[in-house]
Amino acid sequence: MYELIKESINSDESALELAKSKKDVESVVDAISELSFKETMKLGTRFKKFPIGCDLTEIVVGTCASDLEKMDLFGNCLLANMIGAPIHICAYAFSDIAEKYGQRGVEIMEEVYNITDVPLDLDHFGKYGAMRFPKHIVGCGGDCYNQGPNFTECPRGRIHERLIDKEKSEELDKETWVKLSSSVAINLSSEQGNDGHAAPLEEAKDLADLAKKYGKGLEAIMFVGDGYDELITGFKRAIEMEVDVFVIEGGPFNRCENTNEGFAKAIAMSRILCPGKVVATNGAYESECRAGLKSGLNVIITGFPKNHHGYMCGFEPKTARRGKFGLPRVIKIMNEESKAGPTRVPIQREELLALTHAVKLAGSENIYPKTIGSFAIGDAHWVTIQNSKMYKEMNIPISLEEISNKINGDSVSLHGGRFISWLVAKELDKKGVEEIIITDSDPWVEKVSVNNLQEELNATIIPGHKDDKSVGLIAKESVITTTIPKIHNAIKSKIPHAINII
Repeated sequence: MYELIKESINSDESALELAKSKKDVESVVDAISELSFKETMKLGTRFKKFPIGCDLTEIVVGTCASDLEKMDLFGNCLLANMIGAPIHICAYAFSDIAEKYGQRGVEIMEEVYNITDVPLDLDHFGKYGAMRFPKHIVGCGGDCYNQGPNFTECPRGRIHERLIDKEKSEELDKETWVKLSSSVAINLSSEQGNDGHAAPLEEAKDLADLAKKYGKGLEAIMFVGDGYDELITGFKRAIEMEVDVFVIEGGPFNRCENTNEGFAKAIAMSRILCPGKVVATNGAYESECRAGLKSGLNVIITGFPKNHHGYMCGFEPKTARRGKFGLPRVIKIMNEESKAGPTRVPIQREELLALTHAVKLAGSENIYPKTIGSFAIGDAHWVTIQNSKMYKEMNIPISLEEISNKINGDSVSLHGGRFISWLVAKELDKKGVEEIIITDSDPWVEKVSVNNLQEELNATIIPGHKDDKSVGLIAKESVITTTIPKIHNAIKSKIPHAINII
């Protein structure tokens, strides 16, 4: 394993082989622990590459805090929705706000669901539903993040107290919260030796089962800790529980000697081990955010003022405290550290709509964790988006079956070599099309798509060498298989006769 990981630092082909291979947690952690900081970043970046890793860079926004008015909460949610950022739901805060207005927490959740359509990410949820905490915890000033590393507990000696009677009083709403959510977060920190800041594993298991029951995306929150044994424990437990997304917390919960290198290694390890290929952080200092983004980090959970993610991500010790506005800072950090590929950094509403269109066209029966060849169709984002209101309300002009029915020739070119082209190719293969040409502006995307499809399909799959115009003339029929409008329109101008999917 060490040799293959070492080779993967500089080789796409080795990385592809590693992605396909069976991996055990200890071997991956051992190997990456031996790498230099520079090697770690190169490896993580390589694994943030289609199709071996999700290549989006995204913000998820915490819009709530217990002492906000409803108007402020809803305004925050509407603004997040306008920019196309999924909303991170701190269930305790929704319930605290609801209590002030004589409502149940789930009623606030329903109101947010009704005024937004982006994915809703549920957190701080337990065996009775929304967790509830005393005022000295929900109003915490962020002492641990402000003082700096390293802590195993709150510097003021607090523990994660729970108001269980309040939680039990709304237990009947538990499943409704999950039904309204797109994804659900569980916390595995207690398994890593930090039972003061997380519920016991039994609650995480209960919630994981409920998330799976309703087909929601499942996230596991873990901390960097010692960067070795504690990470191994977290990774193993997450994989056992069939988690889709790894969420790695640094900051005061990063006890590595070199915290930035330790954070980068945790992200690179996650890139290789995470089943759903999406790696996030819910808390990291600015320097850790930068190291993580250079090592393949997909998602930073940030927040509006007073939300704890607002100060937990992007600020350094002595400046990270409650009331800070993390969202603009994180956007700037992302712009400085992440390269924009086919999508902007961070992705915005236009990209989210395009991705939702792709997921809706693919159909829930085809997407992650379903596979074609050696790879899943999409990643954890696909199952999360499928549970959003944006997905439910989106109309698509044509189905996969209708695309296939429009094709009469035995040679077809597909323009745009990502997941939708795979599904269109599979439909055409079922119809008996003999030759399918895949073309993409990225030679790597084109090559991997051709090779992966050839593993499973009977048709001959041919690379188009990123020449849309020539391929469109050679093939008897063509389909534009990208859902990004700007790219779709550019291809359409070269091949006017091609079938559109948007």
